Amino acid sequence: MGCCDVPGLMTVETALNNILTQVSPLTTITTIALTDAMGMVLAEDILSPINVPPFANSAMDGYALRAADLEHTDTLTMIGKSFAGIPFTGTCEAGQCVRIMTGAEIPAGTDVVIMQEETHVDGNSIQFTIKPKANDNIRPVGDDVHLGETVLVKGTRLTAREMPLLASLGIASFAVYRRPKVAFFSTGDELRPVGEALAAGQIYDSNRYGMKALLEKFGCDVLDLGIIPDCPEKLRQAFVTASTDADVVITSGGVSVGEADYTKDILDQEGKIGFWKIAMKPGKPFAFGTINNAWFCGLPGNPVSAMLTLYQLVQPMLAKLAGHSQYQPPVRLQAKATSMFKKRPGRTDFQRGIYSINNGQFEVTTTGNQGSGAFSSMHHANCFVVLEQDRGRVEAGELVTIEMFNHTMY
Repeated sequence: MGCCDVPGLMTVETALNNILTQVSPLTTITTIALTDAMGMVLAEDILSPINVPPFANSAMDGYALRAADLEHTDTLTMIGKSFAGIPFTGTCEAGQCVRIMTGAEIPAGTDVVIMQEETHVDGNSIQFTIKPKANDNIRPVGDDVHLGETVLVKGTRLTAREMPLLASLGIASFAVYRRPKVAFFSTGDELRPVGEALAAGQIYDSNRYGMKALLEKFGCDVLDLGIIPDCPEKLRQAFVTASTDADVVITSGGVSVGEADYTKDILDQEGKIGFWKIAMKPGKPFAFGTINNAWFCGLPGNPVSAMLTLYQLVQPMLAKLAGHSQYQPPVRLQAKATSMFKKRPGRTDFQRGIYSINNGQFEVTTTGNQGSGAFSSMHHANCFVVLEQDRGRVEAGELVTIEMFNHTMY
């Protein structure tokens, strides 16, 4: 075992369960316009106020007629046209047909549409080359959605797949939960903002950029408090501001063994914090609890560790807080390792991998350097290789579990 592989650490599954057991959804509900609703979570079921389509319409360009009329003849007389938005207003009688376009209302007296490719046209005399069945190429009333049908359930997060559906029902506004507000900052005297020159011993603060990007993808309103130096007064003020203005406070750095005690002291005084040592690699140092009236998540300072714990532990927590009851964790499946994965038993290891499909078989190879500070590995990866806590070194050819990145990583 390595120095970080301490027996008795809390498992990743137990840590996540503890978080989700404690967190309850926000209860504040507001009415929002459809145009502003992308990414919001529904606070009510959506029932359709109409049938979709509201009238029977043609599935293609062609001719509307009575199927029975072609039992003893193959030629009918065209008496008019039906366009989308400009329907034919008369009644189609025996021996007649109506030229019709895709989406146009089915004329009275007709029960089938024959596509134009199955006809020969001579003025208003239309010869048909097939014998159709009644209702062919007709979309009936309510073919997609029925009046009163529940189309979206409470707790659904609205995406580009739901927005057109709501628009097709003519729904202009509805009730949603307010977004969780998350305040975040980085800690450490060694951190410098991008764009500034580095002095000896200094590094750029990269974590806040990843945190902001993921938190916005998670559907949160974010408050970036910047870099807070290792100063008790400034750190305390940052926590007061964050916990006053936000539902969740997230920090990166300052929760590992050996760090300055300012963060721990302030949290012990102002909140209720259990510092966890999770059987997770990378990401063992992680803190969760409350400070004043806000939830607190302390991420490790190493960039891969910070992003991984935010993705694996904080993402589902924020989904629950947002009322997103339809949230699904990232998809996991089996793949064949095409490279060796170095590992020691003791912690669940989330290594960065590149999966591909070869003759229907999922395969995965390592991105190379798996150090918690090697963030370029996240750029090259398209999945996590999830190696079980008790598992050791993986040889090429063995089966492993991969976790596909969800939409928040793209």
